[in-house]
Amino acid sequence: MASQSDPHGSAFSAAELEFLAEDEMVEIVPNIRMDPLNLISGDFGPFRPQIATQVPLWLAVALKKRGKCTIRLPDWMSVEKLTQVLEAERDSARDFQPLPFHYVEIARLLFDHARDDIPDIYMVRSLIEDIKDVRFHKIGTGLEIISERTYAVKLLNLSAMEVNIVRPFVAKALETFYKLDSPEMIQDAERRPDARTQAPDRGPRRPLRPR
Repeated sequence: MASQSDPHGSAFSAAELEFLAEDEMVEIVPNIRMDPLNLISGDFGPFRPQIATQVPLWLAVALKKRGKCTIRLPDWMSVEKLTQVLEAERDSARDFQPLPFHYVEIARLLFDHARDDIPDIYMVRSLIEDIKDVRFHKIGTGLEIISERTYAVKLLNLSAMEVNIVRPFVAKALETFYKLDSPEMIQDAERRPDARTQAPDRGPRRPLRPR
């Protein structure tokens, strides 16, 4: 649901983005025996102890809270992979490295609910924060080139959070430039007298005193 309090703010709140991210698939290792779950979003299972299986993140978190599984860290969240991503982000002034669309929300959920399943959790958290900072700096630098001649902006490999923050600003800027460049606005500006040619307003004139 889009935010109603600020029409020019982000399209989604952090909680709403996290809700959407919970549909992402992750791998768990159950420690229980359970028949398949037939859900609206699909069928998951059967669950057998020590046999890995794929489930949505929300289901993984629910089972983890009940002590019924461990969550396997996604490959992209390893220290080695995140270090490579960070170095590549720093080496390129414009290009963004491919990461899961909800990488920020997935990481946050795992930090909150599966800390004991994340090796080197403090290093992983630090690397993700550094990646976010570098990417946000590049986004800000890229937005500085927007001008009245910009009709579209193409930024590849942005995440959900980054798109959510950038979209309202870019849309508003392009809309303003479009309006200023429209024929109606140009004709209206040409019809208006130049303010510099108008006599300055000196306020109400005083009546002349009789001599």
